Amino acid sequence: MTTKPSKELVVVPNPHPHRVYDVEMSTSEFTTLCPMTGQPDFATITIIYQPGEHLVELKSLKLYLWSFRNEAHYHEDVTNIILNDFVEAAKPRTAKVVSDFTIRGGIHTKVAVEYTAKDA
Repeated sequence: MTTKPSKELVVVPNPHPHRVYDVEMSTSEFTTLCPMTGQPDFATITIIYQPGEHLVELKSLKLYLWSFRNEAHYHEDVTNIILNDFVEAAKPRTAKVVSDFTIRGGIHTKVAVEYTAKDA
């Protein structure tokens, strides 16, 4: 069975939806393409969230992040896209995505975006 990149973030029921707790997930294997040069940009992506009714299933997150490897995105854009898609799928109390890109052209880029539900 071949595993392929996917834009679908799968959620599962949170067994403790009334407890407030943090979940932190990180991967150093993220890549996307630079829209200016077409060269790959490498980053560590960290997602920290307080789940509500749902948790994000980890294999689907891996395949979701993998789906960006052949797409061209600016660092700021891809970080916001990941947050938007994560919030839409999981509906967390809070979420933060940090993308820490490797040095390119002598410049290190780190982007952090946050979300807080209105009722959190």
